[in-house]
Amino acid sequence: MNFPHPLMAPVIELALQAGDAILPFWRTGTAVTAKADDSPVTAADLAAHHLILDGLTALDPSIPVLSEEDANIPQSVRAGWQRWWLVDPLDGTKEFISGSEEFTVNIALIEQGRVVFGVVSMPTNGRVYVGGAGMGAWRGDKGAEPLPIQVRQVPPAGEPFTVVASRRHSSPEQERLLAGLSASLGELELANIGSSLKFCLLAEGAADCYPRLAPTSQWDTAAAQGVLEGAGGEVLELSGKMFSYPARESLLNGFFLALPAQASWRQQLLELAQG
Repeated sequence: MNFPHPLMAPVIELALQAGDAILPFWRTGTAVTAKADDSPVTAADLAAHHLILDGLTALDPSIPVLSEEDANIPQSVRAGWQRWWLVDPLDGTKEFISGSEEFTVNIALIEQGRVVFGVVSMPTNGRVYVGGAGMGAWRGDKGAEPLPIQVRQVPPAGEPFTVVASRRHSSPEQERLLAGLSASLGELELANIGSSLKFCLLAEGAADCYPRLAPTSQWDTAAAQGVLEGAGGEVLELSGKMFSYPARESLLNGFFLALPAQASWRQQLLELAQG
């Protein structure tokens, strides 16, 4: 199909190729090394990183790349970037190591700190999500034409309000927010899923809200934020400001809320998040 941005199709192809580079290491007992921050890295992360770096550089050598596996680029350098790629070659390394299918390849194009579009692919089944604010969003399954996806404003009749939560990461603040949501919206259903697929559940209308009051890094969220924004969603700081990716010293994100942009309960959620 003809995507609205000229770089979307080649980046989708690159994300799928990176998935093919990852799969030979999956469920094979591949060696795990600890990085400086104690997070795990495997040969699969590095194989995908090198393939994506080479591919993006070939697409347009003028656009720099910030990847989880090559993130030691001084803030003084990054501050001069107007347009760059933000990449997680293997998002969900812990899921990958445990043998789960819930890991992804994330590639986002950023301009002036805002996501232009993002691509999220699932190596184990060839599924791919792509989208960007004002462009639309699509889900493509292996061998099939990509289909448009859209957030839902309310759950279907008879279905509970579904909140996406992380299997591995929560916090006291997040537990208080969930309790407040339950008190105002009724019993919640929690959908536990790994990696950037949390945003994608919202984008395709399978869940309602993803509050994250626990740590993430910029490369964990940018690509899937693009998908969600293209599908009619938004990602907000707890203050209500639009979530962005400035070239600050730390590459850690602040807390955020992901939701449908037109949700009737948007203000309730912000008030609960602000305590």
